[in-house]
Amino acid sequence: MSEVALLQLIGLSVVGIGIAILLFISARFVRVIGFVMIVLGLFSLTALAVPQMASLPPAEEKIDLATIKTPSDMAAIGQKIFFSKGQCALCHSIGPSESARCPDLKGIGAKLTKEFIYESLTQPQAYIYQDYRHEGPPKEYPARMPYINKNPIGLSKNEILSVIAFLQQMSGEPITVTMAELESSGSQPSTAPAQKASSGDPSAIQHVAQAVTPR
Repeated sequence: MSEVALLQLIGLSVVGIGIAILLFISARFVRVIGFVMIVLGLFSLTALAVPQMASLPPAEEKIDLATIKTPSDMAAIGQKIFFSKGQCALCHSIGPSESARCPDLKGIGAKLTKEFIYESLTQPQAYIYQDYRHEGPPKEYPARMPYINKNPIGLSKNEILSVIAFLQQMSGEPITVTMAELESSGSQPSTAPAQKASSGDPSAIQHVAQAVTPR
């Protein structure tokens, strides 16, 4: 007998005893107790009739390279990570939003290169992208970009590349993340231009400026 069935049997017994008290005992105090037993028993039976579901954390998205046949497959995984484990949607919006705590990512895959996005996710303070999509000084946002490859988010390299693939597809751009990058272990997309830009190299600054200029 399951635990729920046992509790239901106890509830029925309590209700039955309460009814018997009301039928066969005339003492007022005892009858009040019988009435309370009926109410509590019915309440318990109603609660036990509600379907019980265990509260579990969301399932972690697993990247099975064998299931990735096309760039769109990679972007589909990246979309799930974007809205779940990556927690990107907690601060970013896809489209204008007054409540967004970080820049709008609509079309970001068309404005920034794969390497620049990768660096923005793993070294968010290396180069600060300022939002000039309005008149006046750059817009200030209350949230600060975390290191997406470190705790508490801790995305793997493959997960980050999948998110980049999603951002590129969402922006209507060709997905430049390749299967070879997912399969390789330890290597990462080149971030040299952005790193040089942060150190003041004029040629690299020009490269990054081209990367962030809207097409």
